[in-house]
Amino acid sequence: MKVFKFGGASVKNTDAVKNVGAILSLYPGEKIVIVVSAMGKTTNKLEEIVAALQAKNEKQFNNLVDELYEYHQYILGELFQERHYKIFQIIDSIFEKLKLRIKDNFSDNYSFEYDQIVSLGEVLSSHILLEYLLEQAYKATWLDARKLIRTDTNFQEGKVDWEITSKLVSTAFDEVLINSDLVITQGFIGHTSEGFTTTLGREGSDYTAGILAYCGNAESVTIWKDVPGMLNADPKYFEDTKKLEQISFKEAIELSYYGASVIHPKTIKPLQNKNIPLYVKSFLDPTGSGTEIQANTNKDELIPSFIIKQKQLLISITPKDFSFIAEENLAVLFNILFLEQIKINLMQNSALSFSILVDENQEQLTRLLSHLANDYIVKYNDNLSLVTIRHYDDATIALVTKDKESILTQKTRQTIRLVLQ
Repeated sequence: MKVFKFGGASVKNTDAVKNVGAILSLYPGEKIVIVVSAMGKTTNKLEEIVAALQAKNEKQFNNLVDELYEYHQYILGELFQERHYKIFQIIDSIFEKLKLRIKDNFSDNYSFEYDQIVSLGEVLSSHILLEYLLEQAYKATWLDARKLIRTDTNFQEGKVDWEITSKLVSTAFDEVLINSDLVITQGFIGHTSEGFTTTLGREGSDYTAGILAYCGNAESVTIWKDVPGMLNADPKYFEDTKKLEQISFKEAIELSYYGASVIHPKTIKPLQNKNIPLYVKSFLDPTGSGTEIQANTNKDELIPSFIIKQKQLLISITPKDFSFIAEENLAVLFNILFLEQIKINLMQNSALSFSILVDENQEQLTRLLSHLANDYIVKYNDNLSLVTIRHYDDATIALVTKDKESILTQKTRQTIRLVLQ
């Protein structure tokens, strides 16, 4: 059994849905679990719907729901010629129930409400994809991830109960894959023991693929994207990018930690635990080799990789009494950063000061300054960039620092990080 994950861009319109079918035709007779995201920008629209619902703005709510309905109806109309297909009834029913939500009270728990509504994007896309594949004579079955993946009640960032999820997934796959070649399910979503829908947080659909592969003992996972594989740099910032043909789980986690956006570490970890290879391939060129992520580290150092973060803020914090920066100060500072949910991209301390690099966010900065005003002197530089180079050499350092001033550098044997202005 293989696991394929198709993101929103790969099912954003009629041609994209048909392309998924074309990709699957390259794997005749294979057992494949397909994890699908919401179509196009559906998740963004559903987030707007949640906001309108919270604000009790019935007119805006209805307009947004109607816009999303028409978007899905247009795709249905191009995929299926007759409305007698049951898929039209399924989609209508989902939207009818959504429209009724305006009559209900909005819970004090925003994250709970968010998960119940935003999760519908994946439900819609998975139903549409299933019906299209059935029409193309594939042996396919729809499974509800809201009954497969068990999480706690931490809505918007559900933590997986691996023991229960493994039992649910293995039982469902054993039953369904006897008579079906394809299983269609949803990324991003799970359920609590009470049956409420949860979502899995950032990159949740990729994570779903990792969860199902782990619990179902998959042969491999393939994530289909609009890039040829993992590149050694973002082409928006660097010319002559190169594809990484093969890297290790460890290297992929390192790159993700430093800001590479292709794969999130939480997707990789369950695959690493069972040594299940992960492929990143292009749905625009499905026969291309893509990138293979697996256990072997031999090829990690062949090509330097560049990760860049723009709009960075370097904050330097010094005690007003000029005492040393010791564990007591650091404990206070880290607690403040945790409370304000400020993520540190880089940090460095000297005897008298503690410096952190964070994403520019004026509201967070204002709150941080108010916390520190009594006891600390705070200075900062804005509009900086952070460049991380894995497997650097002198030539790569010269390349990224050309016409730039480096105001802070950190270096290990394999990684250099430069704060540039």
